[in-house]
Amino acid sequence: MTSQIERALSAWTEQVGREEGVGAWHTVDQRQIDAFADATLDHQFIHVDPVKAALHSPYKVPIAHGFLTLSLMPHLVGSALEQTKVGAAAREGVTAAINYGLDRVRFPAPVRVGKRVRARSELLSVERVSANTLQLKRKVTFEIEGEDKPGCVAEALSRLVYQD
Repeated sequence: MTSQIERALSAWTEQVGREEGVGAWHTVDQRQIDAFADATLDHQFIHVDPVKAALHSPYKVPIAHGFLTLSLMPHLVGSALEQTKVGAAAREGVTAAINYGLDRVRFPAPVRVGKRVRARSELLSVERVSANTLQLKRKVTFEIEGEDKPGCVAEALSRLVYQD
């Protein structure tokens, strides 16, 4: 008899190297940028002062903090994974999904205030790390609507803990 984690490992393994999905668009507005600035105590003018940004920033408008863009990962990747059947099937029996870390993060282009972003997720690898836990590595690309370069590209690690 095959265990839940063995079935999940098999399902995830079949998806390695494939795009998992593309999520819904999310608008990054000034209110969200300001709230993130307050939460992180990062009030640099290029994020929170539209007048000063117009005069002194190379972008001429406020831009989202790179880490704000990155922090949208759970929401945006979740939206992308809702579209995939393997995500639902392989998550059966999951008792916890944990953000485990990041291997590589880059911010190739700024996310200007008012722009929409979405996540494109590709499963890079999956491995069993304990009797009831799988570790997934994804390449997550944060696309900016109407832009050639992404706002962020990250290799994200997550762990799925399954029922015993």
